[in-house]
Amino acid sequence: MSDKPDRDEQTEAPTDKRRREAAESGDVLQSRELGTALVVLSGAAWIALAGPWFVGACRDILGRGLSFDRSAIDSFDPAQTAVGLILPVIPPLATLFALTLVAAIGTPAMLGSLGFRWGAVAFKPDKLNPLSGLKRIFGMQGLVELGKGLVKVTLLGAVGYWMLKGRMPALIGMGRGDIAGELGEVGHVFTVSILVMALALGMIAGLDIPTQLFQRAGRLRMTKQQVKEEHKQNEGSPEMKGARRRRQHEMLSNAARKAVPEATVILTNPTHFAVALRYRPGFDAAPIVVARGKDETARAIRELADANAVPILSYPQLTRALYFTSRTGQIIRDDLYIAVATVLAFVFNLDRAMAEGVRQPIIDVPPAARFDEKGQTATS
Repeated sequence: MSDKPDRDEQTEAPTDKRRREAAESGDVLQSRELGTALVVLSGAAWIALAGPWFVGACRDILGRGLSFDRSAIDSFDPAQTAVGLILPVIPPLATLFALTLVAAIGTPAMLGSLGFRWGAVAFKPDKLNPLSGLKRIFGMQGLVELGKGLVKVTLLGAVGYWMLKGRMPALIGMGRGDIAGELGEVGHVFTVSILVMALALGMIAGLDIPTQLFQRAGRLRMTKQQVKEEHKQNEGSPEMKGARRRRQHEMLSNAARKAVPEATVILTNPTHFAVALRYRPGFDAAPIVVARGKDETARAIRELADANAVPILSYPQLTRALYFTSRTGQIIRDDLYIAVATVLAFVFNLDRAMAEGVRQPIIDVPPAARFDEKGQTATS
């Protein structure tokens, strides 16, 4: 029996494209437990900080609504009266709304999932499939959600029982004392209970987030065939590669296409720039730039050189220096002679260097010839 994994088995880590497409379709990291904990915690903070403000506003409304004199009857204005009764409670309620809104937005922001995605609200026919619904309910996802619900109910129930157990006699006998003091005590117990339960929800969220990370990673895993297909799409078919290579070669002039195979060495950046140098002792007075290019042209030079077995070496600073200081058909600049001569000496003895394991030499480019990718020097 073969031990090789099934080709349809999702054993490969998701690619960046897979993650991006999943996020665009609405499959992002989510945690209802964290959202609930943040909203409850913001509500508890509002009760602790703005609760007396809200109670005072309600007391003023009640007192103003139940007290009136003859002038209030003679000049009664329903709209003004309604505004006067409602206005005091608007600021504390607006504060509560703002806190809960920040908590609701903060949840996806903390998880790196903030943003609107049209794919999440698009119509999905599979959501109407009863079999898919049963699978979600009775599958692994349903069991995990059931387990989280049982843990949440048990933990919050235990916290509530622990909070009220020692205060039950005082709560039962509240009517015997001062009503204002007793109500203050009830408010204190309620606020502390909400804060403790919010912290308990935070603990549940701390367990839920790793679970969601694990489940999402499992959903996004790919088969080997899917990875191969995506790689093929990214790189293109052999026909597309051949067409691209033809377009790149068309970007080179006829002179450059003839010169690159005769070049002594190709210096690269290693991807953005390429310069083809030729030096034939006894024929050339100095090294000559026979071809130079950037981006697609540089890629065409590299591929043409590779096809003709011309050595390609990566010297970013020297390549940029030659590209920005020399034209095609010109000899190199005087201050680059030593650096280029060092490279050429290595190339002329390349076979022996490879056999002996000698690495390509380190060269020094004069400061005045050091360019960035935009052609700017340090002194410009």
